[in-house]
Amino acid sequence: MGKTTFWVLKKHFEGAPKLSDFELKEAELPALNHGDVLLESVFLSVDPYMRPYSRFMMKEGDVMIGSQVARVVESKDAAYPVGTFAVASAGWTTRFVSSGKDLQRMTPNWPNELPRSLALGTVGMPGLTAYFGLFEVCKLKAGDTVLINSAAGAVGSVAGQIAKIAGCKVVGCAGSDAKVAFLKKLGYDVAFNYKTVGSLEEALKKASPDGYDCYFDNVGGEFSDVVLQQMKQYGRIAVCGAISLYNDQVPQKGPYVQFSMIRKQLRMEGFLVTRWENRKEEGLKALLTWLMEGKIKWQEHVTEGFKNMPAAFLGMLKGDNLGKAVIKV
Repeated sequence: MGKTTFWVLKKHFEGAPKLSDFELKEAELPALNHGDVLLESVFLSVDPYMRPYSRFMMKEGDVMIGSQVARVVESKDAAYPVGTFAVASAGWTTRFVSSGKDLQRMTPNWPNELPRSLALGTVGMPGLTAYFGLFEVCKLKAGDTVLINSAAGAVGSVAGQIAKIAGCKVVGCAGSDAKVAFLKKLGYDVAFNYKTVGSLEEALKKASPDGYDCYFDNVGGEFSDVVLQQMKQYGRIAVCGAISLYNDQVPQKGPYVQFSMIRKQLRMEGFLVTRWENRKEEGLKALLTWLMEGKIKWQEHVTEGFKNMPAAFLGMLKGDNLGKAVIKV
């Protein structure tokens, strides 16, 4: 069967992850049993959730968690003939054996003009996170004013475009002028660099003097403390991520949310996209349709070479990526 190469978590992260926290290893693959398939990773994903979830889901020495677009190279399962593409969650590995039960087969009529890596981004988990977070958690409706932070990332860049499709005013913030220019190309009504505005409070007020109906939060921490003061009455907040907190070794303290939530009668809800697993096809169909109609634009930050996965992961956490960060094997 040959060998596979994979990255393991050598040491649990303490503060910001380091290259020395990872180790590259090789292993022999087992022979295929009836119903098994051998797959080869084509594209792999690095995502913010890997930082906190590695602590909860992994022990040192485990293969790093993550997903990939992979191609079947040998098969003993008629449902997955050689050449089939699938999305898997086999972690940071070049080749792997699957029983087929943990695979999501890519549609056979995937458009030729689109890279299959989009199944890890715009037409994948990040896109679905934006879709269900807005429609099911934020209860998005036409005329809403929507605020999105980390807006040039894999989730935020899709969320802003969905909100525009739904007839909303969309305000986004990001951490560089290049990312702000990108947001404007995506159709954001207002976009600003939170690192250079001086006062976040004043920048938010200028962007929407009347406040915000919906807040799609990818950052958390002090940023969200400021936003809560500018939510409209009955505002809705979807807590998607908290990347500003992931590397903290000592938890940040207050201010606290209760008074703002009571005074403005806010609804704040954390969510995981897996809640809507039974509606995944609905979301994927909508995202692919909007993409093909030109209503959603996509952007990827592609790193070449499996050996560069840890560096790509660290760069993504620092905000080096514009759009979805993927690794091309």
